[in-house]
Amino acid sequence: MPPGQHMTAEEFRHYGRAMVDWVADYLERVDDLPVLSQVAPGEIRARLPANPPEDGEPFDDVLADVDRVIVPGLTHWQSPSFFAYFPANTSGPSILGEMLSAGLGVQGMLWATSPACTEVETLMLDWMAELLGLPERFRSDGAGGGVLQDSASSATLCALLAARERSTGGSGDSPAAQLVIYATSEAHSSVEKAARIAGLGSKGVHLIPIDEHHAMRPDALDAALTEDVAAGRTPCLVVATVGTTGSNAIDPVAAIAEITARHGAWLHVDAAMSGIAALCEELRWLHDGLDRADSYCVNPHKWMLTNFDCDCFYVADREPLVRALSILPEYLRNVASDSGAVVDYRDWQVPLGRRFRALKLWFVIRHYGGSGLRRHVREHVALAQEFADWVRADRSWELAAPAPLNLVCVRHRDGDAVTQQVLERLNASGAAYLTHTRLDDRFVLRVAIGGSATGRAHVERLWHLLRDTADAVSSESDR
Repeated sequence: MPPGQHMTAEEFRHYGRAMVDWVADYLERVDDLPVLSQVAPGEIRARLPANPPEDGEPFDDVLADVDRVIVPGLTHWQSPSFFAYFPANTSGPSILGEMLSAGLGVQGMLWATSPACTEVETLMLDWMAELLGLPERFRSDGAGGGVLQDSASSATLCALLAARERSTGGSGDSPAAQLVIYATSEAHSSVEKAARIAGLGSKGVHLIPIDEHHAMRPDALDAALTEDVAAGRTPCLVVATVGTTGSNAIDPVAAIAEITARHGAWLHVDAAMSGIAALCEELRWLHDGLDRADSYCVNPHKWMLTNFDCDCFYVADREPLVRALSILPEYLRNVASDSGAVVDYRDWQVPLGRRFRALKLWFVIRHYGGSGLRRHVREHVALAQEFADWVRADRSWELAAPAPLNLVCVRHRDGDAVTQQVLERLNASGAAYLTHTRLDDRFVLRVAIGGSATGRAHVERLWHLLRDTADAVSSESDR
């Protein structure tokens, strides 16, 4: 292949096989790599030329630079010792689905631009609704339905835009400053970001007090809504979180739904990671009250073996969402759309263009089946509960919050300084990776168990590392 020319089909086969082999080898060896990247700021860029090449380079050189430049600058999210932030796991079927999507190069903005892209997506959202036991109102054969967004952040923004559309009737009669959003301080930062993007501003977000488990207090929500209505403000959107990022707190959706409906606001339920637990029937208590929600989102790209990006966003009534986001220039008009018989997902999201994301979800669900996906979730929940038991039985460590699913928040009994030093030393070692939060104004370590390859041996090793590191820190402080 002369550099700078299109690859031939045979050349593409050759390098495609090499790339698949590389990824397979990477997933086999990732447990041996330092979980957190060990490079300094600017180090990766310094290894690359300052200017783009004038002439094309041999593709073998490009692949060689993956190992030389890219891998040292990676934090390995697929490592079984990655316990930071949240799971972002992937799998062979998902990777292959993503590869096929890239190869097809579909732009699925309209049904007409690739009917399979739209219809497979609609079916996948219905499959997910069945797998998770979601209310019938979120299925596509009624007034509502689902769509794949890139992330829960986009889902929150779309929920707000739909809520604003419904609150104002699309007329703009209510000044943006009079519309109010409600969430807790533990809700995801995407709530405030959505308020800024939509023109309501950060001041338009009213934070509701939390209880001793860091979940929203319904009585405080009711009081806030009542006060705002009396002051001439319009409750627009309430965001309830099922599994907060900080502590996995679960807002009481049923009580929140009753209050929200009474005040005429839109209820959005953000279950980005924890909602996947509802694959297991015994964990569907998470969704109590969801039958009264206006919208809901959950991320297969966190805990369901589907690589980023893949967020399932559902609405009980699609009309306000489509009204808020639909603009139809002449160049997008077509017979199928004009007939009203098809769904054009461009009207369900902020961007016009969209990838064939549903392919990887289709591959994953068909490969694992419901039983395989449930087994995956149950194993992680069981590991987290065992880890929490070890903490409860230890004299030096304690739980900082309830651990209902796969996130365990812990702190050292000797205080914030020791807890923070343990985090910094452990992460610097490369043996594992954790992140922190603050709960009740205390420094807390978050142990998120959900990696595709994470097993009991990895969780047990982490527990030994935490204890040994803490012992070393305490010993040094005693000198």
